[in-house]
Amino acid sequence: MKRTVFITGATSGIGLACSQRFAANGDNLIINGRRTNRLEELKSSLEKQFSVKVHISAFDVQDKQAVFSAIDNAAIEFNNVDILINNAGLALGKDFFEEADMDDWETMIKTNVNGLLYVSRAVIPFMIKRNKGHIINIGSVAGIEVYEKGNVYCATKFAVDAISKSMRIDLLRYNIKVTAIHPGAVETEFSLVRFKGDAETAGKVYEGFTPLYANDIAETIFFCSSLAPAVCINELVITPTAQANSIYIKRVLYKPGLSEQGFV
Repeated sequence: MKRTVFITGATSGIGLACSQRFAANGDNLIINGRRTNRLEELKSSLEKQFSVKVHISAFDVQDKQAVFSAIDNAAIEFNNVDILINNAGLALGKDFFEEADMDDWETMIKTNVNGLLYVSRAVIPFMIKRNKGHIINIGSVAGIEVYEKGNVYCATKFAVDAISKSMRIDLLRYNIKVTAIHPGAVETEFSLVRFKGDAETAGKVYEGFTPLYANDIAETIFFCSSLAPAVCINELVITPTAQANSIYIKRVLYKPGLSEQGFV
C-alpha cells in the first residue's frame, strides 16, 4: 500500500537517502529543503526512476511563518501524510563553551529544536483527523551523552529526545507513533557544515574507522516505519561497530613499515 511520507532536509545526507529508500518502495513523497533547485532535481529523478508522486515544499524550518504557510497552502497533499521524518538539523562549530560563537548556538537551536516543533505542530492536526500517523525524529548519540566542545549542539539533541518522549505520551490518544532515531558517526555533509566548509578538518572526523553512511540510517528508518500498526519502536541508538558512544571510537592508524595496527 502506498504511503505519503514528508521528509524535511531532503536534499542531502540522511534526508536524501530516505527520499530514495521510500520512493523505491513506491511511497509518494513530500520533500522539503531550502534549495529549490536541488528539490526540483530530486523530484524529477525520483518520479522518473520510481514512478511515484513527489511534491516539493520549499521552506526553512527555522521560519515559523514560512512553515505554516507552506503546509497550509498545500493542505491537499499534507492531508494524507502517513509518516513525518523530522530530519532537518545541523551542527555549527565545535568549541569550548566560553569560546563558542553565539550565532552558531542560535542557528542550532532554531533549526534543531524550533524547526522540529514548528513542522510537527503544523503536520500533526492532519494525522489527528485520520487517527493515525508516524513521526520519526532524528536525534543523535550527542543527545544521550555530552562530549567536550559539544555544548549547545548536544543540548539541542537532548531536547529532541525529550520532545519525542513528550510527543509519544501526548499523541497516544490519537494512535500516532513516535520514534526517535539516535545515530552515531554518519559520514555525510554534516561535518563539512559543522566546520564551515573546512574539508580537511571534516574528513579527519571519520579517519581510522568505518562510519555509518546515510543509507544505513535510511534503511533503519524504513524498517521502523514498516512494522505492524500495533508495533512501535520508541527509540533506537545506532552507531558504527567502531563506536561505543558519543565519546569512544576505536580508530586504526596504518603506519608505513609497521606490520601491526596501532589503535587510538
